[in-house]
Amino acid sequence: MKLATLKHGGRDGTLVVVSRDLARCRAVPAIARSLQAALDDWQSCEPQLRQVYEALNSAAIESQPFDQAACHSPLPRAYQWADGSAYINHVELVRRARNAEMPPSFYTDPLMYQGGSDSFIGPRDAVVADERWGIDFEAEVTVVTGDVPMGATPADAARAIRLVMLVNDVSLRNLIPNELAKGFGFFQSKPASAFSPVAVTPDELGDAWRDAKLHLPLVVHLNGALFGKPEAGVDMTFDFGQLVAHVARTRELEAGSVIGSGTVSNKQGDLWGSSIEHGGVGYCCLAELRTYETIEQGTPATPFMRDGDVVRIEMFDREGRSIFGAIENRVTAVQS
Repeated sequence: MKLATLKHGGRDGTLVVVSRDLARCRAVPAIARSLQAALDDWQSCEPQLRQVYEALNSAAIESQPFDQAACHSPLPRAYQWADGSAYINHVELVRRARNAEMPPSFYTDPLMYQGGSDSFIGPRDAVVADERWGIDFEAEVTVVTGDVPMGATPADAARAIRLVMLVNDVSLRNLIPNELAKGFGFFQSKPASAFSPVAVTPDELGDAWRDAKLHLPLVVHLNGALFGKPEAGVDMTFDFGQLVAHVARTRELEAGSVIGSGTVSNKQGDLWGSSIEHGGVGYCCLAELRTYETIEQGTPATPFMRDGDVVRIEMFDREGRSIFGAIENRVTAVQS
């Protein structure tokens, strides 16, 4: 089943059921006006939404064209947004860029930060920031949970996953070092994130969803050129059950909590990765490429995003069909 949120209808938008081919949609106010409302009463709403989805795919009900540009993030705001670093290759690279050591616990205990969730941006909205802040994208996979009790096991946590999405976890790289040095973690350096137009139930992914991981390439284009296509199910040290359970170790999670994988990143042999130009699978953020350039050349050659630059993040099924729609964020530079 595929769900989205149109921007009209207040701060939480209007929930629509979207056809499998992303061509048509239908609002469902009699079932739930917003995605959060559906998640709050999932046991009742899910089967009703699924009936609409099946009817929509068979053209058995009236519908309207689905416009991804009219979408907000599926949850325009959420009770919780916690992002992990499940791909240790990414952590090794970005920490190397800061000359920071890798504590042994990183390989056994997930690293996470708590992001701002009161106001996400839409999948086609602008990223507004000062170029001096070092504007970077981070392409990731995320899940939305139902209620998760404190102390849930990874298996229990995996069963609580309701939806899967993509995200551009925007990072302001030049603000990160000083902020982390203060000891309280990310805040200003992590502005509003943008999620994919469509959220899908795990069963919609077929055998690509297994072991609480999504086993498909995450495709990133920068200014129209292919930048990365790493496999999301490879080199993921912690699965989503483990990530959700990590958050739930000391607290309950409310339905509608969003948990991220961290930047998708693949090793290649004994390398940390390789660019598309060099025959590799590329990267899901600029920081990895810049670090690799520093390792090879002594200094980064690729700039961070500038005014007018566009990143596009998408995932396709085995037949080449877009699953979640596309995140496409253009930078609008401002002077701070």
